Amino acid sequence: MAELHTGVGRQRGDLPWPRPRRIATLSVHTSPLHQPGTGDAGGMNVYILEVARRLAEANVEVEIFTRATSGDLPPVVEMAPGVHVRHVTSGPLEGLTKEELPGQLCAFTAGVLRAEAARPPGHYDLIHSHYWLSGQVGWLAKERWGVPLVHTAHTLAKVKNAQLAAGDRPEPKARVIGEEQVVAEADRLVANTRVEARDLLDRYDADPDRVAVVEPGVDLDRFRPAGGDRDVARLAARRRLGLPTRGYVVAFIGRIQPLKAPDVLIRAVAALRDRDPAIADELTVVICGGPSGTGLDRPTALIELAASLGVADRVRFLPPQTGDNLPALYRAADLVAVPSYNESFGLVALEAQACGTPVLAAAVGGLVTAVRDGVSGVLIDGHDPVDWAGMLAKLLPDQLRRAALSRGAERHAGNFSWHRTVSGLLTVYGEAIAEHRGRLAARLAGDPALSCSW
Repeated sequence: MAELHTGVGRQRGDLPWPRPRRIATLSVHTSPLHQPGTGDAGGMNVYILEVARRLAEANVEVEIFTRATSGDLPPVVEMAPGVHVRHVTSGPLEGLTKEELPGQLCAFTAGVLRAEAARPPGHYDLIHSHYWLSGQVGWLAKERWGVPLVHTAHTLAKVKNAQLAAGDRPEPKARVIGEEQVVAEADRLVANTRVEARDLLDRYDADPDRVAVVEPGVDLDRFRPAGGDRDVARLAARRRLGLPTRGYVVAFIGRIQPLKAPDVLIRAVAALRDRDPAIADELTVVICGGPSGTGLDRPTALIELAASLGVADRVRFLPPQTGDNLPALYRAADLVAVPSYNESFGLVALEAQACGTPVLAAAVGGLVTAVRDGVSGVLIDGHDPVDWAGMLAKLLPDQLRRAALSRGAERHAGNFSWHRTVSGLLTVYGEAIAEHRGRLAARLAGDPALSCSW
């Protein structure tokens, strides 16, 4: 793979890259105000929220454009000092799926352009779009405003289609084409990991000079061990959430859909009962989240699966957790399972490790970066429930190994912070702005070779 940079600390000679004053962040299909863990709200929501807050703390104003989904929402919400969420009316407020949103991109783009037209010229210095739908809007806005476009895909259709769960629907050709267009037009492409960067280069023929790796972070103030004796803290967290205080707890936290593969964990419990019933009878699996994506087709599928496999007594279902309950759930678990078929990064894995809880994860996508195999958790090749059951049988009774993984998890997560992420993004933003200004200067100087577009 061509050489890529990490986006952290790069400078032109002795001078730092130019810093934007204001950024237009585009998030068409989901709002950072939505609760992660259900519908289309997930790690991307957390990413946009945390990055925006810390950019504002660094004196960079952020305006987030997202689609209005309720008549009760005001046109603009101040999410934090220096961060505003603007709700753009585009299509019906309710009832549209993510797959139906391409038909509303024209209306959404018009709303974004009108908002900018009401400002003085040059109000925004840069656009950062998230997911391919937003990238399509950003592509048009950057041409209209004369500013650079930075794009983060978060997930890629070609990657998802190559790693589909059984029975899951492939991403449509229209999305693949849309992603290819955004990759070709963006001034910078931010990849969450080197694995994602490689996918951009190999599957989308991205220009390596425009691809930067900037890893997401974790809120290390919110997600941390409770302090004191870990066993005492684990029991306190279980009591808080109404979970069994005796035995083992393994938690799945995320949206309920085939891509996230919570069924693998339930099937693993059934396989564990066949392999080692004594361990299985001491185990409670917590499935925390709400239906999403193709999981909306059968929202009770996991409940039915657990019953059909005879392990309904071992599985507890919880809705998405808010506030301090989410860190408490991480601390309550002996292990957190992330059996996804694909993850661009895997923020759940990072949050769990920051709380000192080891992670059992599929060795796919960004999870090979988010989890340090054998140090902060264990990576499993494939999704065979028998393999997952075997690892549960090894790890759950081995208290010494789990304690070592717990210490390693906390150390590993400590390498990731949102401040580090924002530092990397500011470098990428600065590169994009500097190159954009250079093209403008070349155009004014009449040098067609230097002023050409990408």
